[in-house]
Amino acid sequence: MAAGKGTRMKSQKPKVLHRLGGRALAQHVIDTAARVSARLVVVITGHGAEVVEAGLTPPDGLQLQFVRQMPQLGTGHAIQQAVPVLADDGITLVLSGDVPLTEAATLQALIDCCAGQALALLTLDMPDPTGYGRIVRQGEAVQAIVEHKDATPEQRAITEIYSGIMAVPTRLLRGWLARLDNHNAQQEYYLTDVVKFAVADGCAVQAHRIGDAAQVAGVNSPLQLAELERVFQRRLAEAFMTEGVRLADPARFDVRGSLVCGQDVDIDVNCVFEGGVRLGDGVRIGANCVISNCSIEAGAVIHPFTHIDGEKTGVSVGAGALIGPFARLRPGAQLGAEVHIGNFVEVKNSTMAKGAKANHLAYLGDATVGERVNYGAGSITANYDGANKHRTVIEADVHIGSNCVLVAPVTIGAGGTVGGGSTITKSTEPGSLSVARGKQVSIANYQRPKKKS
Repeated sequence: MAAGKGTRMKSQKPKVLHRLGGRALAQHVIDTAARVSARLVVVITGHGAEVVEAGLTPPDGLQLQFVRQMPQLGTGHAIQQAVPVLADDGITLVLSGDVPLTEAATLQALIDCCAGQALALLTLDMPDPTGYGRIVRQGEAVQAIVEHKDATPEQRAITEIYSGIMAVPTRLLRGWLARLDNHNAQQEYYLTDVVKFAVADGCAVQAHRIGDAAQVAGVNSPLQLAELERVFQRRLAEAFMTEGVRLADPARFDVRGSLVCGQDVDIDVNCVFEGGVRLGDGVRIGANCVISNCSIEAGAVIHPFTHIDGEKTGVSVGAGALIGPFARLRPGAQLGAEVHIGNFVEVKNSTMAKGAKANHLAYLGDATVGERVNYGAGSITANYDGANKHRTVIEADVHIGSNCVLVAPVTIGAGGTVGGGSTITKSTEPGSLSVARGKQVSIANYQRPKKKS
């Protein structure tokens, strides 16, 4: 269910598209459904339907179908919109698009309770159940779910609540939905009324009770979103540490995509990983780094305050490389083994072969850099002529002095040297010294101008 307005989010963006761990809330729910082998996911949209439908993607091998609830007349009315596309031979698992942290194992247990025969409800004991539907039992048997606004004082004292998640045989659900009415305080069609229909029809109603409130916690405000973000990140951090990753402080660690770590990975505080990131064995990440869509090979060290952003084309960092501090690697940066990129160096759409170094205050854009090149401070590749990008080739064992401008397209021959302060506009021969700068002039006994009194 993903049709609500989410007015308490105070945002133009539909609530189910707000992000947790780098993914839309509803995307978490869809991805979890894929892990319990769902054959079809039906997303019920309403408010901002077109935006929601454009913002969600099916996992590999899973069919995703959208239906619309217009207007929104309650949870029962929402599920009624999905009935025409549901197959009678299956189990319908009802999930909420703003409840992102339900675990696949929990849903599988609920499906097992249903077993194609019973109505299975996911429930939870809460010290303060205000606002939630209460589970009304006779003995151990579930008799009904009573919404908070319709509950008597005695029913409001019940602490077992309905999470909003149920598993029900589709063939039975279809008939029960047809019997819903809106004779209640909200004048809405409650999905929870199917419980009393199940009881009346002699269908078993099972309650799978869990103790982990975060799994059924919904997001209704920015505060609740932030609270669940910290729960999500803490659980990821604990999972990584269980696998041997060293985190300096698990409370200051954020993954907003996927992160794969080898053995003996060490991550300092306040690091953010976005998109798809892979860290090889023995990689060390310094404090305050932001790393996105990047593969970092074994033994590389990313010093503090480094920003790596691979976007769609990716970034790769070779084994034993040293990056940063305060370095920036942009899309298409492909760095070989033992490359050094120092402070305030930016690399974009460039390859650097084994042992190449750019240790400070430099720019390499659209460049091919050979092995063991030493690239001086303040030097740049002038790769853009105002209309098109051009490539610079720096062959192996070249030394580029400080404050040089290499005007692309240009090739610096192997083993060559470019003198500091040079602007190179023509390709150079291997092994040559190239100097292109104005002749130095010195005037003896020069007197600087003085201010007028």
